[in-house]
Amino acid sequence: MERLRTPFFIVAMVAAVLVVGLEIGQPFLVGGLVTSTDLAAQTGALGLSMPAGGVTPQPSGIGVPYLALVDFVAVFTVGLMGAGMLLPDRLHAKAQGVVTLVVSIALITTALVLLFIALAKMIFMVVLLFAFPFGTIAYLIIWGSFPRGEMAVILSVLMFLKLVFAGTLVAAQQRFIQNKGLVALVFTSLVANVIVAFLHGMVPGILVSITDAVAGIVVAIIAIIWGIVLLIGSIPAIVNAVRASARLAADAAAEAVPT
Repeated sequence: MERLRTPFFIVAMVAAVLVVGLEIGQPFLVGGLVTSTDLAAQTGALGLSMPAGGVTPQPSGIGVPYLALVDFVAVFTVGLMGAGMLLPDRLHAKAQGVVTLVVSIALITTALVLLFIALAKMIFMVVLLFAFPFGTIAYLIIWGSFPRGEMAVILSVLMFLKLVFAGTLVAAQQRFIQNKGLVALVFTSLVANVIVAFLHGMVPGILVSITDAVAGIVVAIIAIIWGIVLLIGSIPAIVNAVRASARLAADAAAEAVPT
C-alpha cells in the first residue's frame, strides 16, 4: 500500500478546518449597517418613496454559514482518517461506528432545524415583498441591501481552500481518489459553493436576500442527505464492533473454563 505523506495530509486537514471556520464566522465578517441612499434609489425605481440618508441594517445572509453543514462532514471524515493514524486499529474500529452514529444524528437534527428556519425566513420575505406598499418598504429596509460583493469574495476564498483541500488530500495519497464516498463529498462541497454563488448573482440586488434563503434551503437538504449517508454507513461498523467484542468475550470465557 502506498505510504501516506503526512505533511500534505496535515495541510488538507488545516484547509478543511479553515473552510468551516470561515463559513461559521462569516456573519461576523459581513453585515452591519449601510447607508440608505441606495435603498432610496431602489424604492424610487419601484414607484415608492423612501427618505435617503441615515443607515439601515445590512443582512449577513445564511447561505454561506449553512455551507458549514456540508463541509463539516469533510472535516469529520478527515478527522476520522487522522484518528486512524494515531489510535490503535482495534480501538479506532470500535469507536468509529459509534462516533459516526452520534455525529450523523446531530447533523441531521441541526440541518432539519436550520432548514425550517430558512424556509420560514424565505416565505416571510416573499410575503413582505408583495405586501405593497408598506410591506415592500419594510422588506427593502431590512433585507434590500445585501452585501453581494463581500459574499463573492468569501465564496471565492472558500472555493480556493476547498481546492487546496482536495489537491493536498490527493497529494497525501493517490488512493484517496478510489474512495468514491470521499470523492462524492468533495464534489458535493464544491457544487454547493457554486450553487450559493449562482443564487447570489442571478437576481437584482434587492432580491438577493430571498435567493440567499433559497441557497440555505438547498444546502440544508444536501446536509441532511449526507447525514443519512453517514447514519447508514455507521451501522455496519457498529455491528462489526459488537461482533468482535462478542468473540473476544466468548474466547475469554472459554479460556477461563478449567479443562
